[in-house]
Amino acid sequence: MTKQELVARMQEGQAWIPGKRVKLDFGDQGAVMLDGAASQVSENDGEADTTIKVGWDDWQQMAAGQLDGMTAFMTGKLKVEGDMSNAMQLQGVLAKLRS
Repeated sequence: MTKQELVARMQEGQAWIPGKRVKLDFGDQGAVMLDGAASQVSENDGEADTTIKVGWDDWQQMAAGQLDGMTAFMTGKLKVEGDMSNAMQLQGVLAKLRS
């Protein structure tokens, strides 16, 4: 899946947390903003309530259900900056991608 395909699937699945801005930072691959305040997903970079830093390959494994988010966090593959409660809702966001 490309990043553009990811953005389209997340927009279609409304994969955001209402009222919150969560940025998925993929490092060299760029970022995806889950903007629950504007009800949209984009490739914009900017201020967010929570930033989740994860490698693109690790994200792909998480989206496919091959890597658990908590395991990724505990092993350092996923880092969270800002409001941790938003990050805890990431599993619900991933579930929307798999459905």
